[in-house]
Amino acid sequence: MQRWRGLEDIPEAAFFGSGGRSVVTIGSYDGVHRGHQLIIGRAVARARELGVPAVVVTFDPHPSEVVRPGSHPPLLAPHHRRAELMAELGVDAVLILPFTMEFSKLPPSEFVVKVLVDKLRAKVVVEGPNFRFGHKAAGNVETLKELGRTYDYEVEIVDLYERGEAGGGEPFSSTLTRKLVAEGDVAGAMEVLGRPHRVEGVVVRGAQRGRELGYPTANLETLPHTAIPADGVYAGWLTANGEAMPAAISVGTNPQFDGTERTVEAYAIDRVGLDLYGLHVEVDFLAFLRGQEKFATIDALLERMAVDVQRARELVAAHDGAQRS
Repeated sequence: MQRWRGLEDIPEAAFFGSGGRSVVTIGSYDGVHRGHQLIIGRAVARARELGVPAVVVTFDPHPSEVVRPGSHPPLLAPHHRRAELMAELGVDAVLILPFTMEFSKLPPSEFVVKVLVDKLRAKVVVEGPNFRFGHKAAGNVETLKELGRTYDYEVEIVDLYERGEAGGGEPFSSTLTRKLVAEGDVAGAMEVLGRPHRVEGVVVRGAQRGRELGYPTANLETLPHTAIPADGVYAGWLTANGEAMPAAISVGTNPQFDGTERTVEAYAIDRVGLDLYGLHVEVDFLAFLRGQEKFATIDALLERMAVDVQRARELVAAHDGAQRS
C-alpha cells in the first residue's frame, strides 16, 4: 500500500492504471472501527469491480485542533496504525492531507476539484450518511452528489452504524470508543473496534519499583494525544519486536508510592531477563481487572499483584484459545 503525504506526493497517471480513475473515501477514520470498516470495505469492493485503486483520504492534525485549538480528541490510533489497518482491508493508497487553517477555508466545490477531481480522478466516492466537508463543514452528501453530476463521479452512501452491547446499544463510533476507553471498558471498546484497543510508545526508565518487587515492567512513553484507559489494572498483551506476550498492565499514578505522574506499564507474564529499553512497543488491552488502589502494606500489594497476574494469565490464555478454535 502506498502512503502519500500531501497532494504533491500523489504519483502520475501510472498508479491509476489504464482507466486513470480511482474509488475514494474521505474521513478521519480514527480507530478504523467496525463502522469505518464497512465504508472502507465497500470502497475496496467497488475499486475491485472497476479495476481501479481504492484510496482513503484523511487529515493530520485532526481538523478540530486547527479550527478550535486545544480541542484535539484523544486518538484511538496514530496514522501509521490506521494505515496498517486500512492495508489489511485492501486499500491501495492512503493520502494524508496536512490540515491547515488555509486548507480549512476551502469551500466544498474547491475541495472536490483540488482533491477528488484533479488529483485522485475519482470515479466513485464512498461515504457515511453524516459526512461533512469544506469550510465550516458546509458540504454534505447531497453537496457531494450534486458536484458529482458536474465532475463525473458517482457517490455511494454506506450506513456505518453498527450496534452491539457496547455503550448500551449506542451506534458504534470513534466518540463512543473514546468514552469506553476513558471509562476503562476495554472489552466494550474491543467490540466496537473489532480488536483490542492499543497504546504504543517507547520503553523508558521509570522508578524500577516493579523490578524490585519481582514484577519488572515496561514503562511506556506514549505518543501525543493517545487515548489511554482509565486508571487501573488490565489483562492484555505486550508486543515487542513482533512478539505478543501475555501481560498484566497498570495505568495510573502509582499511589502506593505517592506517585503523581500518570504512566502505562506492562509486565510480560512469565518472561525473564527482557531488555526492552529504547524499543517501540505496543500494549493491547483485553480486560479490566480492578481499579487503582493503595494497600496498607507492601506485602498486601504483592499478594494482590500475584492475583492480578494469575487472572491476566488466565484471561489471555482463554482468549487466545478461543481465537485458535
